Amino acid sequence: MRGEAVTGIVFLGAEAALRPPRSVFARRAVQALDAYFADPRAPVAVPYLERGTAFQRRVWAGLRAIPAGVTRCYSDLAADLRSAPRAVGGACRANPLPLLTPCHRLVAATGLGGFMGTTSGSPCEIKAWLIHHEKNGAGAGTGVD
Repeated sequence: MRGEAVTGIVFLGAEAALRPPRSVFARRAVQALDAYFADPRAPVAVPYLERGTAFQRRVWAGLRAIPAGVTRCYSDLAADLRSAPRAVGGACRANPLPLLTPCHRLVAATGLGGFMGTTSGSPCEIKAWLIHHEKNGAGAGTGVD
């Protein structure tokens, strides 16, 4: 966070120690995230500062237009933007604001696809959990399946 805007979100491992928010803004951001995890239809409405190229910002705007519980293919968004799936994937990989800019809602035509620059491991487990959470609504679970 920088001042009163979120500038990045990082997924920490389960072993990371929890720390209480240090400001009113941080408390509000945590409350918004908690509301999303309780009900994926709840918008994560916090001010954010998005830095990226013009193309990346176009991709990120397209991601934010995908409703919770819906997935689209990289190729579909690429066609909308008159681009290529790999370029869309690159913009997703550069996304500093997962959850606020929900790149997990884009999948490959043949399966899950990648997440956070990888096609296996913990990041893809997080992506699968987020998709499951959004498709099944509140109470979809609190751990990575």
